[in-house]
Amino acid sequence: MSRFRKLSQTIWHCQYHIVWVPNYRFRVLTGKVAEEVNKCVRVFSEQQGCEIVELNIQFDHVHLLVMVPPKVSISGYVGAIKGRTAIRVLNRFRKFKKKPYWGNHFWARGYCVDTVGLDAEMIRKYIKYQQEREKESESPKY
Repeated sequence: MSRFRKLSQTIWHCQYHIVWVPNYRFRVLTGKVAEEVNKCVRVFSEQQGCEIVELNIQFDHVHLLVMVPPKVSISGYVGAIKGRTAIRVLNRFRKFKKKPYWGNHFWARGYCVDTVGLDAEMIRKYIKYQQEREKESESPKY
């Protein structure tokens, strides 16, 4: 199987590593909130014709490795994902709206995006196993 995808007049392989965080980098992406974010990112990505290669939701940030077709701008894609997941999370978990510092914003402004070239497999493994590494480094050493 070729690593390239096809559109009507284009063959492409546009892979991005994207990271973004909740407002104030609060550690709120746990349990049902993390499940909702996971589900939303997958559904909204599929709606835009994007293919998720790897998705890892940490307590205080999201790592996403995704293939985005060239007809979709990366800023438009991230804006849609962050905006639509924020609306769903704030509507489903009203406790966030009650706190004065959240307002109507779930995600912090901005994001980090990097194009993925030949080291895609290395980045995929990093995203997949990062949570395990963080747990190991946080455990007390006696």
